[in-house]
Amino acid sequence: MKKAFSPLFAVALALTVAGCSDTKTVKETAETNVVPETAAAVEGTKTVSLANGAKVTWIQDNAGEKLMPRDLFSDASDSLYASLNMPAGIPASVSTFLVQIDGKYILFDAGLGAWGGQLLNRLVALGVNPDSIGLVYLTHFHADHIAGLVKTGDAGKTEKVFKNAAVYAGKVEYDAWMNDIPKNDLQKDVMALYKDCLHLFAFGDTLPHGVLAMDAVGHTPGHTAFQLANLLVVGDLMHGYALQKDHSEINSNYDMDKAKSAESRKRLMQYARDNKLLMAGMHLPPPAFAE
Repeated sequence: MKKAFSPLFAVALALTVAGCSDTKTVKETAETNVVPETAAAVEGTKTVSLANGAKVTWIQDNAGEKLMPRDLFSDASDSLYASLNMPAGIPASVSTFLVQIDGKYILFDAGLGAWGGQLLNRLVALGVNPDSIGLVYLTHFHADHIAGLVKTGDAGKTEKVFKNAAVYAGKVEYDAWMNDIPKNDLQKDVMALYKDCLHLFAFGDTLPHGVLAMDAVGHTPGHTAFQLANLLVVGDLMHGYALQKDHSEINSNYDMDKAKSAESRKRLMQYARDNKLLMAGMHLPPPAFAE
């Protein structure tokens, strides 16, 4: 979901670039922290096991209830929308996903950050130190997916939140935001801060721990889905699940290329059905998993 940027935040992101540790030297706390099998005791989280033994924890990054308004789905007819019986809006979330595999942590997207993000509070409640996150995989560069990578430190300078993490981003997405898309100060500044830890991938690449990067283009130029075992992280493939699960042709107004977005949504949802995958979506309704 695309958000407006505060001028004050743009000023705060006058960044000093620092290096990062190689993923092989991530602090050993990653091997001692264990997310519980079910994180029911931690509000806004749910943990499930994958077919390969990894554990994935949904983390709700927004506070309170989130509803996507009717006017976000201008592709939908009034009669179709009315059939949902959701006049107040379609239930949704802003979510991230934490995977624990091989004694390491992978984070898929980093959430809202300074715009009310709850990710760090949830990690603390789960007993996970942000310094133990070894990898961050980004589905795309909208603010509610990357702002949580940074914070304002004690000296007033913008700092990394995940000091030991290698950040993986799609090359198509990176190139588009660095060169073609306006209002990209946040994106440029965050990428500059993590530049010594940044790894660019192509669709079809297999990333560390066997994560497959998949073409989900449309919402943004390089929007990416990730498959790990029977988990398919679909990013912003759907903003209104109750509407779009049965009508893949319906886009949200946040989708930058609606034709490509609809094609990606249809293709990946069918892929998930055919392969009996668990979908994890950043704007699916809590707990943001769907089969």
